Amino acid sequence: MKRTTITLFALLAGLGMANAETVAPADVTYEDGAIAQSLTGVAGNPTEGAKVISTKSLGNCVACHEITDLADVPFHGEVGPLLDGAGDRWSEAELRGIVANAKMMFEGSMMPSFYKTDGFIRLGNAYTGKAHEGEVEPLLTAQQIEDVVAYLMTLQ
Repeated sequence: MKRTTITLFALLAGLGMANAETVAPADVTYEDGAIAQSLTGVAGNPTEGAKVISTKSLGNCVACHEITDLADVPFHGEVGPLLDGAGDRWSEAELRGIVANAKMMFEGSMMPSFYKTDGFIRLGNAYTGKAHEGEVEPLLTAQQIEDVVAYLMTLQ
């Protein structure tokens, strides 16, 4: 009986995680640039976050930021601040807001908005005739944002 109860509890807990709703980019609530609640309801994975940060086809954060922990990744940038100690400088909510849309906290930031799908100016047709059609997907998924935040929180 005890084993059945534990199994049932684990199954129900797993279903709760599977049913966690992802917050859509347009529904994100910023408070002074920070996002207090998880975008997915699922804890971020720091290992996956490091992959997003260091992979050119994903976040490619090292193109602008230097991170000593990722020294084996070539060509770190110097445009953005050094991310060593990011977990000490900013709270989890602040980091989530910065990664999702840094312009909400730092108005003049050059950092891309990784979790934004509207408000873009599309001049492509005037120059190339090849402007993007239809809805825009965010650069990173909600879970990738959570993974990056989890990794940045380890940098203390």
